[in-house]
Amino acid sequence: MVRLCDISDFLKRVDKQTQFEGIMRYNEPLSHHTTFKVGGPADVWIRPSVDVFEDYVANLLTSAYAEEVPVFILGGGANIVPQDVGFRGLVLDTSGYAGLLADEYGSASFAAGSSIDTAMAVAEVRGWGGLEFLAGMPGSIGGAVYTNARCYETSVSDRLIEAVALELGCGVFQRKTVPFRETDFGYKKSPFQDEKSASGRQTLILSAKFFVYQRESALIHEEMDAHRKDRETKGHYRFPSAGSVFKNNRAFGKPVGKIIDELGLRGLSYGGAMVAPFHGNIIVNTGNATATDIRFLTDEVREIVREKTGFVLEPEIIFL
Repeated sequence: MVRLCDISDFLKRVDKQTQFEGIMRYNEPLSHHTTFKVGGPADVWIRPSVDVFEDYVANLLTSAYAEEVPVFILGGGANIVPQDVGFRGLVLDTSGYAGLLADEYGSASFAAGSSIDTAMAVAEVRGWGGLEFLAGMPGSIGGAVYTNARCYETSVSDRLIEAVALELGCGVFQRKTVPFRETDFGYKKSPFQDEKSASGRQTLILSAKFFVYQRESALIHEEMDAHRKDRETKGHYRFPSAGSVFKNNRAFGKPVGKIIDELGLRGLSYGGAMVAPFHGNIIVNTGNATATDIRFLTDEVREIVREKTGFVLEPEIIFL
């Protein structure tokens, strides 16, 4: 276990290589940074500013890998359940690295820390069609690429041209362009999920370039607004949650939410966590849920479904 004083000294050494700019807090509650509104304190939470982000983070991750300092990379916090005891190490918040980086005919590149809705607002104003399916989705661009987010019959990989990442090689994190290859992606799967270690992922997504096309802004707004209203009608915004808890599987013959509904599990609760009364594949924080409550209820639903149907559900949310 890395001691807090050791992490402080570690950060001072990193700062000598690339001076830190941004926000840094000790004992920062992760509940402030997740859509589930749960999670204990991180030893150190840092949000580097856009001006120093790439150089600072490359040095930070390289040093952390060498010294075995645990690092967790946090995007929009939309798919994460941190433990109630928090995280012993560094939480690297990417939301300071946000904005439109470049646009060319037929493509647009966004920094990974950009919130999805902010990126969609840019697309709407500029008349870029093709990304409407993401409207209303919580989280960040980097997180959407990492999970290969999918909604309304479209996946991020359907629009992705390439990503730029910091990738570990020979003990050093270096910038690398990762072109889209269809064989690297699947249903809510991406190549960036393959390698993890105790000190964090071995790849950090910096930006993503998407195919876009010219379309009337009014039509883009209409479609995006319809998606947001659909999410609202389905109850996605009623309580803190992470959206879908389990991945769908075509082999099951029907959506996971329907399977859970048919087993009468809507409203099943443990502590402050509840299977949403309006959707079987959403677990919500009714107001005082802990990460332990959410984990227990997730496991209980999985076990009931396995016993009753033989299907083994795969969680979509990540328990840190």
